Parts: sequence; C-alpha cells; structure tokens
Amino acid sequence: MKYVVQEWLRVTTLLFIAQAISAMVLPNATLLEELLEKYMDEDGEWWIAKQRGKRAITDSDMQSILDLHNKLRGQVYPPASNMEYMLEAMSLSTWRCENVYVLEKTCLLKSSIKTWDVELERSAESWAETCLWEHGPASLLPSIGQNLGAHWGRYRPPTFHVQAWYDEVRDFTYPHPHECNPYCPYKCSGPVCTHYTQVVWATSSRIGCAINLCHNMNIWGQIWPKAVYLVCNYSPKGNWWGHAPYKPGRPCSACPPSFGGGCRENLCYREDSERPYSPHEPEEETNEIERQRSKAQDATAQSRPRTHSPSGSTGSDDSEKNEVISTQQMSQIVSCEVRLRDQCKGTTCNRYECPAGCLDSKAKVIGSVHYEMQSSICKAAIHYGILDNEGGWVDVTRQGRKNYFIKSYRNGVQSIGKYQSANSFTVSKVTVQAITCETTVEQLCPFQKPASHCPRVYCPRNCMQANPHYARVIGTRIYSDISSICRAAVHAGVVRNQGGYVDVMPVDKRKVYIASFQNGIFSESLQNPPGSKAFRVFAVV
Repeated sequence: MKYVVQEWLRVTTLLFIAQAISAMVLPNATLLEELLEKYMDEDGEWWIAKQRGKRAITDSDMQSILDLHNKLRGQVYPPASNMEYMLEAMSLSTWRCENVYVLEKTCLLKSSIKTWDVELERSAESWAETCLWEHGPASLLPSIGQNLGAHWGRYRPPTFHVQAWYDEVRDFTYPHPHECNPYCPYKCSGPVCTHYTQVVWATSSRIGCAINLCHNMNIWGQIWPKAVYLVCNYSPKGNWWGHAPYKPGRPCSACPPSFGGGCRENLCYREDSERPYSPHEPEEETNEIERQRSKAQDATAQSRPRTHSPSGSTGSDDSEKNEVISTQQMSQIVSCEVRLRDQCKGTTCNRYECPAGCLDSKAKVIGSVHYEMQSSICKAAIHYGILDNEGGWVDVTRQGRKNYFIKSYRNGVQSIGKYQSANSFTVSKVTVQAITCETTVEQLCPFQKPASHCPRVYCPRNCMQANPHYARVIGTRIYSDISSICRAAVHAGVVRNQGGYVDVMPVDKRKVYIASFQNGIFSESLQNPPGSKAFRVFAVV
C-alpha cells in the first residue's frame, strides 16, 4: 500500500500505486538530521534484545501511531461492530519475573501478547534499511499487511503518513451486506484505497513500524538525498479479496467471545488481558478471516491493556478543576443553495461543510476562480475542483471588489459571467494534518492579511504533560501564535487530554494576552509582544 505526496518547486503532485505510500518534500536538512538522531542514539533497556544499539522507532512515536490508529478505527462509517483495539508496546522489563527460567518461559510469552509487535517492528526495520521504494520482503508479504511512507526536508511526524493513509476514505464506498453474495465488491473511486482499508481492517490488531534515514533514495526515478522512510507492518494482514474491512453495526456488538464483552472507544477491548498467560487455554472463536498457522500464533493475537490509563494521566484529575468546555465550531453546515452573501453578514467566514448532491442543485455560480458573493458556496467549490458531488469541507477567503466575472464550464458546473463590479471570494481545499504537542501556529500557518487558513489538525494525547517551556500557552480564548496549538486547545476546552481534531483560525496580533487556569493548564499573560500574531481554536464535532 503506497501513497506519496511530493512537493517540488512549489508544485504539489499526488501519486498513487497499488499499495499506499506517503511522502513529502520540504527544505531544511539540518533539522531533519537532528530529528533522526533520536532514532540513532537512543539505547534504552526496552531494546536490550536487539543486537544493535539503535532504536527502530521511539516510544513517543509508537504511542502516537497507535493512538491515531485507534482514533481512526473507532470513527469509521458505517460504524464497525467488530473493530479490534490496538494497544501500546510492552517492554520485557515491565514484567516482574522472579528468575531466569520464568523470564525465558513466561515473560517472553507475555511480551508476545502485546499488539505493538516487536517482531513486526524488526521486520519493518529490516525492510526500511534496504531503502527500496517497494513492498517487501516477498517472503513476508503473504502473511503481513504493509503501509509505506517517505518524506525529506523538515520534520513531519509519523502520524502525518497514518492520516494520509486513512484519508483515502473519501474515495472508498463501504460494501453493504446485501452486496456481498458471496463476495463483497471493491468500490474505490480514486487511484487506490487499500492503505485505508488496511488501517481499518478489523482484525489487524497488531502493528510494528520502523523509521530509517536513507541517503540518495530512488523515489520513482527521482533521487532524494536524505529520505525519512517509514515502514508499518500489520498482523493479521488485511485486504482479503472479496471481504469488507469490518462488519457494520453497533460498535462492539460483534466482538469475538475472547474479548469478554469489553469495549473501549467503539473498539473491541479485552478487559482481562493483563491476567497471566497460560499456554493451555482452549482455542477460541476469533475475528479472523483465516485461521493462524498454529496455536502459538493465535496466542499473539491477544492484547494487553495500556500501561497508561484511558484518561491519559493524573493530569486529567486536574482538568476536572476549573473545567471549561467549548463546543463552538468554526465550520458552518450549509445547504447547496446557500450563497456566501447570505451566510456572511457580520460573521467570520472561513470554513463550510457542504452536503452531497450539490451538482444537481439549480443554485447559480458567478465567475471563475474569483466568484461573486451571490454564488452558491458549495457549487463554486465543485466548479473550482475543491469538492465533488459527495460534499465535504471548503475554506473561503473574501477578496474584495472585482470589476468583472468570467463564465466557464468546469467539473460539470456552468458558471455565468458578470461585467459589473462586485465583492468576490475564492475557495480552497481543507487539509488535515497531524501535529505534535509543541507545534505552534507561527510554525504552521501564521496570520497574513487578508486572511490565512490552517489545516484541520490532529492533536496527540497527553499534551497536558508536555514540557510547558517548549509548549507554552499564552492567553485565554485568543492565544499568541507562539503558543502550543494542542495545549491551547485543551486549555480552551476544545479537546481533552486524549487528543483529537481541532480547527484553528489565525487572527491579527493582540496587545494583551490574559493568563488563566483552565482544565489543568496555566496560561501566561503577555503585553505588547513584538511581531507575533494570534489565533483561536474551535471544536470539530
């Protein structure tokens, strides 16, 4: 599953082949080298079983990858009745064994129960070290699923690629049970959807990933001097021909009996997975399409609970004090006929959610590229190519008066011309980006007149525990753009410490930022900051 995003000489090109790879080209190799040092220099106790003193991936990146997988797996539509929970990595040192015999016979067995899989990680690392832009090795592909991603230049977290894999959902149509007779049709309106289906394959509950720095890597004929290569292996593998990725229905209503009715965040969760492992347990019914090759392999499909509680940490207790909750959204839901002139009267106009079927609407579109304010927002977005007839989100920027508007026929929409001065607007695509707890608006999308648009961001969990010196929060409701986006979102009550999606609106600078204590986070005050701008955060419901 390969998915590639390459940015070259300011031209963005999307490339797809049979399996999903994501890659991005951005400048600044020095920062990249500093990033890769965290994989090259760490040699902690967790990795004592490995021959070399280098880590394939850090603990924080492992956790972020797992958290985002679970978040995405729990929000599929139609809802999944048998989607299994992915759990975090387990170190041998976590198990308290009393002697060498127990360590060898019991601890190693228990360590195999985790769903971040060391063996999958090692196989991913071995393949990443080849720096080959293809799937492999061939001997493992029949038994594992695999997603690949690469980028070079400035830092992008591994979750950036995970989100890119999942975003193929916009091209995938779920096969309903009545269509599966006996095999389900594969409905993908885009170049490929198999990386999305692997991410949400119900039984793929184990994952292992690795990151490698590849010098002079050949990416489809282009040589990248320093490519960051991400390999994620999944087990049991997904993408079985003729099968849907999961069973539709009420969440957790079709979990295998071995889960004991446990359910967490809409996912099948084994509540008692922390009990001692017994090699003599009877074989149970599973969620799998094919049986594993041996009972020992069946045992590895079991899962263990998080070493952190679902609430993240003790910081969640603090958030119950001075609790603030904000459900205000930046995105406005509109109908196909709504004109920007109707929707934008004294309110902030930024982001709109359009329904499906607007191509058949009789609403008018006036202009091309620059649209007159009496144009339908949604049909203008289709005309420009931002949306298709399935609907979605669109960003709007008001552009002031234009002397005339040109008619054209694009994407099934005929716009009309107007040779009279009027106010105008442009449309742009809403992107989604995974960020870190330290990411700021100044880094991501600083305010520029007349307006700036930020991507919809995904915040990881446990940002309350991020170092406040590196993830500052300055202000209340309106924050300085040198503040951490995610910690500001927790402070504002837009998301909780478990993380989630946030909409960000850059605004012009403020003279004064007010300090406060909300949801367990102290924000700072600041007066007359030189140069910096500001931003607001909004819920994504």
